[in-house]
Amino acid sequence: MTVKEKITKLFESYPELSVKEITDKLMISKQMTHIVLNGLIDDGLVWKLGRTPKTVYRSIPFAKKIRPTTLTDESQSEFLKQQFLLITETGELKEGSEGFEIWCKQRNLPFEKTVNEFISTKEKYLDYFDRNGFIDGMEKMRSTKGFSAIHLDGLFYLDFYAIERFGKTKLGTLLHYAKQGQSKFLMKRLVEEIGNRVARLCQVIKADAALYVPPTIRREMQLMKFLQTHINLSLPTIQIKKISGIIPVPQKSLAKLEERIVNAQNTFAVSESRAFDHVLLIDDAVGSGATVNEIAGKLKQKGITREASALAITGSFKGFDVITDV
Repeated sequence: MTVKEKITKLFESYPELSVKEITDKLMISKQMTHIVLNGLIDDGLVWKLGRTPKTVYRSIPFAKKIRPTTLTDESQSEFLKQQFLLITETGELKEGSEGFEIWCKQRNLPFEKTVNEFISTKEKYLDYFDRNGFIDGMEKMRSTKGFSAIHLDGLFYLDFYAIERFGKTKLGTLLHYAKQGQSKFLMKRLVEEIGNRVARLCQVIKADAALYVPPTIRREMQLMKFLQTHINLSLPTIQIKKISGIIPVPQKSLAKLEERIVNAQNTFAVSESRAFDHVLLIDDAVGSGATVNEIAGKLKQKGITREASALAITGSFKGFDVITDV
């Protein structure tokens, strides 16, 4: 039996274990234990909880599989595969019709009828995508009162964060759980979903540099840093620092647009000697657009770029929406 098999079997008896407990029970080295645990995390089989030296590892339970209802309409099945993803309360990732059926059962909703309603609702939102597959957020931004100046030349979303009745979109779900759970497994999945689309937008707008918006709150696994190192755009990257006061204030904690603008104006510092024609700012979620707009302003004021556009993995549908949970 391999070390991986031994540790996996140990988790069947003890759902939550520390490295010391594993090494004591199996008489193996800490180094080997960490290697195997990192692999199990990457495979989506184990969660890492807490910080060193108070770190524990918890197995992700696998609920009994239900036999999914087979949709007679293959186009419906394909639509759900492309547009729906569920992460259950026990940490399982379920896609397409299987995930949607679980979602319906949790709410005591008829499966096939609700499938039709989901497709009808989702198609309304798909109308907002342009021919290149992006949502243009500039009109929403221009109609939002409170901006003294709009510095962005373009604002794009890969999807809305959530839609009516059905909640988070597929990308919204991946983003939420990847960021809040600091899940490397879900971050990799997110990169698989968006990597080619980010590269395509760079070609569409002829971007010649990229800037990844840094986070406010320190985490052991930072989503934006992960995206920067794994999407691998063939473009120069502009470095930007998030400067906080004694108490870091996340944008999502501010309910007023003017507060978010002031926060963005005073907490970002850009130091760059190169000059570019069109910089693409990349962020995880855009609510008001204050952060990316103010960063664009700083880039232009310093002569770093002539044009600046922003891309968010997800954005809000309404005018000034605060996306509070990512």
